[in-house]
Amino acid sequence: MNASSRICVLGAETLLGAALVRALARRGICDVVRELASGVECVFVADGRSGGILANQKYPADLCLDNLLVATRVIPEAYRLGVKNLLYLGSSCIYPKHAPQPMAVESLMSGPLEPTSEPYALAKLAGLKLCEAWRRQYGVRFMAAIPADVYGPGGKFDPEDSHVIPSLMARMHNAKERGFDHLTLWGTGNPRREFIHADDLADACLHVMEKHDGDAPMNLGSGEATSIRELAETLREVVGFSGELRWDLARPDGAPVKWLDTAPLRALSWRPSIGLKEGLFATYRHFLDLKQAAKASTCNS
Repeated sequence: MNASSRICVLGAETLLGAALVRALARRGICDVVRELASGVECVFVADGRSGGILANQKYPADLCLDNLLVATRVIPEAYRLGVKNLLYLGSSCIYPKHAPQPMAVESLMSGPLEPTSEPYALAKLAGLKLCEAWRRQYGVRFMAAIPADVYGPGGKFDPEDSHVIPSLMARMHNAKERGFDHLTLWGTGNPRREFIHADDLADACLHVMEKHDGDAPMNLGSGEATSIRELAETLREVVGFSGELRWDLARPDGAPVKWLDTAPLRALSWRPSIGLKEGLFATYRHFLDLKQAAKASTCNS
């Protein structure tokens, strides 16, 4: 990719998609389109609806169908238009619930999925397999990557339907604003998750597009796993919530551990640049900016 390249980012309005557009701009690549078109050299597929445990329980059909439609429409159309380079973004949910940790791509489809996210995960797996099939049959450089849980400025801060970081951040801020003396969180707090800032993930995607060419998917992550309990305590510090954190053991935990084997990515000389606490503080500042902007808009209407 260079300054004259025409790049397509599908899902440019998503957290990762917006970060990809910023990352391309930093490299001087400004010819970025949001729909497939003739003359596109590279496609990043960051599209498809997603959500946390509650969203997967409430909308399994929507999440499955939306992601199946993205995969089955985009990949054949990209080939028809002559696109030679495509990176499809999957999800760490596609690994078996009890995959050995850290999760290596050799573990894919080796055991049952986490039930709470199975429909979504199966749709994402279908996207990976379509890339693999088009690569094998037509010789195109269609690849797949599996990101860790992404967070950062620009995400949705829905207390119920968002992923764990924006959801917890919104709930904790609300509890602080209302003066609550405690906040009840789902599960035991023991599951461990790997988080990656959206700007780091976007940079990793560009790095893989430029440096990698292989049949196997590439894990994209920070290389570190954090328990949900540790995350909640860090977020309490970031937000400034002084109340007690309580855990509702009747609520599901999801997969016990989701930690990606990123050795192949590190072998390509890529490392993250944004630590978790640093990224959380930046994300919370963005959250507060959004709140202030919404308040100003209401006052001026």
